[in-house]
Amino acid sequence: MVSGSVGERIAAYRRRRGLSQAALAGLVGRSESWLSQVERGVRSVDRLSVLLDLAKVLHVEVEALTGQPWQYAPSGNPVVGGLDGVRRFFARYDNLLGVEAGDQVDVADVRRRVDGGHRAYQAADYERVVEELPALLSSADPLRSFGSGGGRREALASYVNAYAMAAKLLTKMGAADLALLSADRAASAAVDADSVEARGMAAYQVVCALLRADRAEDAEQLAVHMAEVVRREARPDAPSVISVAGALWLIGAVIAGRRTDRAEAWRRLDQADGLAAMLGHDGNFAWTAFGPTTWRSTGCPSRPSSATRVRRCGRRTPSTRIGCRLG
Repeated sequence: MVSGSVGERIAAYRRRRGLSQAALAGLVGRSESWLSQVERGVRSVDRLSVLLDLAKVLHVEVEALTGQPWQYAPSGNPVVGGLDGVRRFFARYDNLLGVEAGDQVDVADVRRRVDGGHRAYQAADYERVVEELPALLSSADPLRSFGSGGGRREALASYVNAYAMAAKLLTKMGAADLALLSADRAASAAVDADSVEARGMAAYQVVCALLRADRAEDAEQLAVHMAEVVRREARPDAPSVISVAGALWLIGAVIAGRRTDRAEAWRRLDQADGLAAMLGHDGNFAWTAFGPTTWRSTGCPSRPSSATRVRRCGRRTPSTRIGCRLG
């Protein structure tokens, strides 16, 4: 096994794979300058998801890059190891056993807790979200069979939101099996919620979980078909629907870019561009973080002509700039 600092290990395994700094950086959605600084020890790899991506591209275990058990983030704080409690939660099937929920559910309180989980996730406080996730999902589960009419739709929307947040975290942590399970629960409830926004949110997380599980073809099919469905419902007075549609088109563009279909990637980015223009401002609607700023992060902030695209984007398909980073 290669020894040395994390940066030195990355450099050594990169050379073994015959990759340039520019090539490896592009494959994990970072700049060549960033990778050069990491390899020289000027900066650290501060996200577990990036470390997981580096290990996957270099065909090594994360431990080979860090020199410590992979369930620890580069900072040394246990993160993925804390998923044991989450796994135990998903192994429970209280509904099949006829176990009744405890106190009467408070939909507003569950929604506040879920929103808090989203905020902590977006602040990269993953350890906190992992720790609180089993209790949060337990509080959301009674919403699956809550009430009727408008109250039921609201409850189901909160349930979908809770499991979408869980799927997002689990995908980030590299637990593809749990992410797919969580996203599937969100998807099933989203259909009952009769909400295109909920269906789009759930579909986005299924797509990300499928990508983490190396099922890109399935992910792409779902992303594009759902983007088309949600796009038909997008209108200026529905910013959450616009944002979900935009997020789906962006991840669809990423997948097309990864298989080097530049024309299709740009077509999907054009769809996202139109939705960003319709939205008009950043608002983090539906916890997507989609908006004009996200569109600019692809490196081509307007609809350039074919000739301009080559000059402005340096012949690069924006295949790794965004990925499943939305939200």
